[in-house]
Amino acid sequence: MKNRAILAGMNDTREITNISIDESMKELEELAKASGVEVVATTIQNRETVRAATYLGKGKIEEIKNICESMEIDLVIFNDELSGSQIRNLEDILEVDVLDRTSIILDIFAKRAKTNEAKLQVELAQLKYLLPRLVGMGKKLSRLGAGIGTRGPGETKLESDRRHILRKIDLIRERLKDIKRVRSVQRSKREKTEIPIVALVGYTNSGKSTIMNTLLKMSEECDLEKQVFAKDMPFATLEISLRRISLDDNFSFILIDTVGFVSKLPHYLVEAFKATLEEVKYADLLIHVIDASNENYIMQKETTNKVLAELGAECKNIIHVFNKIDIVEDICDIPRDEQSINISAQEGTNIELLIEKIREEIEGDVAEVNLLIPHNKGYLISQLHKSASIKETIYRGEGVLLRTKLNKIDYTKYKEYEA
Repeated sequence: MKNRAILAGMNDTREITNISIDESMKELEELAKASGVEVVATTIQNRETVRAATYLGKGKIEEIKNICESMEIDLVIFNDELSGSQIRNLEDILEVDVLDRTSIILDIFAKRAKTNEAKLQVELAQLKYLLPRLVGMGKKLSRLGAGIGTRGPGETKLESDRRHILRKIDLIRERLKDIKRVRSVQRSKREKTEIPIVALVGYTNSGKSTIMNTLLKMSEECDLEKQVFAKDMPFATLEISLRRISLDDNFSFILIDTVGFVSKLPHYLVEAFKATLEEVKYADLLIHVIDASNENYIMQKETTNKVLAELGAECKNIIHVFNKIDIVEDICDIPRDEQSINISAQEGTNIELLIEKIREEIEGDVAEVNLLIPHNKGYLISQLHKSASIKETIYRGEGVLLRTKLNKIDYTKYKEYEA
């Protein structure tokens, strides 16, 4: 049976944000449904400050309790992150289970994680979320069961003391470091092939995986078994996927599908998934996918830009792709500029135009530059001979000076050696 839940949020009347409380609550409802919850009611309180003990005011809490009793509610989900003591106090008053936005997102991640790395990253995020809440949530953590908010580390780990959890966190971090080293080796091998790398980034459920599957179908090496899981739901997949896209005119690139973002994304998850998201930093080109049919697409775009800035990837070459135009009422409302394109990955609309845009960004204009390559990086000279036109080679004491022509992507790779 599904948990019957009421959603509760606070509208800070002093704070100006890029997402309204109604929009935020609607997103929380989608997250709750993705976690298997039946949402039967929503309530919002306008306040200037959070009440330390119960998040919302006394009167609103009494109102929620009455709703819980009259509508047989067994779960209340709050739109912000709660402390352990707030959860304990609320459960004592409401006499139902209490979760916050962060625990719902963590629960979705725990259900969707498939690979060993994703499972480790989610467990790390869960433990870091639980650590400061051990005292306040002591009674809740001792319960048995497999409901929402209990997936992941398991009861024996949650009941252990703080030192044990800290040791567990350290152990997971070491295992993730090993995985990161393996990925670094794999990345170095890809870089030596000189195949451009293009990464899909964007808000969750914007259509990144559908775009990857559409481009895979157009690839010469089309293999339906290589298609990635795509579904109309938040965080349909948490795994990073890499596929080679080879087109019929000798134009190819590596396409990377990344985990999507969401507003108020817990910092535990951003931190835990940084190793995976690092692939974005090494991509030659980013395709920022935006759900044009979502009325909050501007907020979603800004949220993605914020995460990219945290990753140090905001200065990358970016194509803004407004997806799902097949279900947009008025396409004229979608902003356009030289770095944006409107498509429907589901219907295949303007996919050829997207490919041409990718080609333009990857190949770009050819520029003549002088590169001074240090003697201890001779492998770069070999790479340049394969991908660029070398006009002259001059040997100097500090290195080898190459007079060459580079396309836009190669110039970005080698500009630190420009003389």
